[in-house]
Amino acid sequence: MKVSELFLMMAISAAALVPSAALSLEKGELAPVFVLPDIQEGKPAIDLAALQGKTVYVDFWASWCAPCLRSLPQINELYAEYKERGFEVIAINVDDPIEDGRDFLLDTPLDYLIAADTDNAVLTEYGVIGMPTSFLIDPQGVVRMVHMGFKEKDIEIIEQELVAVLDEFTP
Repeated sequence: MKVSELFLMMAISAAALVPSAALSLEKGELAPVFVLPDIQEGKPAIDLAALQGKTVYVDFWASWCAPCLRSLPQINELYAEYKERGFEVIAINVDDPIEDGRDFLLDTPLDYLIAADTDNAVLTEYGVIGMPTSFLIDPQGVVRMVHMGFKEKDIEIIEQELVAVLDEFTP
């Protein structure tokens, strides 16, 4: 058996051992609903189901993730531009301790919803395997885009997908 064939067999075997919940949510699937606490204590919980009828960008991030820290302010600019058309953002922080995420927000205030997934339950349910990972969810709750990582040019791709969904669902 060739080394390449052996490697392929090992990769397929390893993939079979990964539970299906660990696989990322895919485009076209219904987004699982969740309720998470706001990252700032004393603020109301953040409920995805309460945003039904809006286009929602769900973004998983951590303070130790350099691409995450670059993307958050750019997503904030998109939010400012499109919120009047029914666009919402939920940035889900997965820091442990959560204070690391709060500290980042002291220096980089954001205008959209910031949730805390302290036990990584939503991270797991969405099948996130790297940071940042984001999901664009249409007003009917269907995932329209899954985006992993972040480079400067990615904001243009995200905006194009966002505008396409907004144009489809809002006048």
